[in-house]
Amino acid sequence: MDHGGHGGHLDLPPFTLARGLEWTGEPVFLAGSLLALALYGYGVFRLRRRGDEWPVGRTVAFTFGVLTIVLVMCTGLNDYGMVMFSVHMVQHMVISMLSPILLLLGAPVTLLLRSLPTGRARSAVVSLLHSRYLWVITHPVFTIPLFIASLYALYFTPLFDTLMESKAGHVGMMVHFLAVGLVFFWPIMGVDPGPNRPTHVMRMLTLFAGMPFHAFFGIALMMGSEPMVDVYSDPPASLGIDALDDQQAAGGIAWAFSEIPSVLVLVALIYQWYNSEQRQARRSDRTADRDGDRELAAYNAYLASLQTRGQ
Repeated sequence: MDHGGHGGHLDLPPFTLARGLEWTGEPVFLAGSLLALALYGYGVFRLRRRGDEWPVGRTVAFTFGVLTIVLVMCTGLNDYGMVMFSVHMVQHMVISMLSPILLLLGAPVTLLLRSLPTGRARSAVVSLLHSRYLWVITHPVFTIPLFIASLYALYFTPLFDTLMESKAGHVGMMVHFLAVGLVFFWPIMGVDPGPNRPTHVMRMLTLFAGMPFHAFFGIALMMGSEPMVDVYSDPPASLGIDALDDQQAAGGIAWAFSEIPSVLVLVALIYQWYNSEQRQARRSDRTADRDGDRELAAYNAYLASLQTRGQ
């Protein structure tokens, strides 16, 4: 079997963290990451130049999101991921679950809308956000099956081996993982405007509907009695690893990672829900101040009338 799907990695030494973090600079993801940071930075600059504020926390979240992509795609992890199932699973989990959450916490769509001047470009973005196409691809009926299929329909069919035969296939697969993560978590996070705006309860239900399948997938890999993915069934001798042990490690990573995003998103949702309730309470207080609590007075009068009738 040719383990060097894009360039040959038969002579890779045993994996260590230092070797995994060596800079390689995969060109597609490096260029995309630099472009994303440049565009985001330019948007923040435009807002600041006209005197508008942009939360520092959002900038930090987006930057860290991009850096997580660079970490797993532009270092030795990308090379070892071609021949080690466990390292590949780290790439998959980070780029499909951690990176999208951080990117979305950066509110890039909101930044785009606020930084674009009124005109055709901004109108086009607004039209896209309200399009039926985006409504479909961000709806849970679409995103949950897509999220699940990205695991089971990919790894347990010949499609994965086919994609791993070429650099373009591997890069395309990773782009797919990132895109699936973004459309799955976009309506759940609720930071940016979008065509689907579910309630906080529905967001939690959508999250919990998808996450268990990651855990089940990890358990299936850990319990396998033989290698289940052909491309990783015969690792190069230079690595000094056993294919089944490596698969079980990959399963453990997939199982453990299913919990991390759940906690992050759940904390973010509770925080958003709390802020939403606080804003609603402040609006109610302001309304009461303006009308002199007429609604409360009317309700008390109604109760008094009921009491009078009963006498």
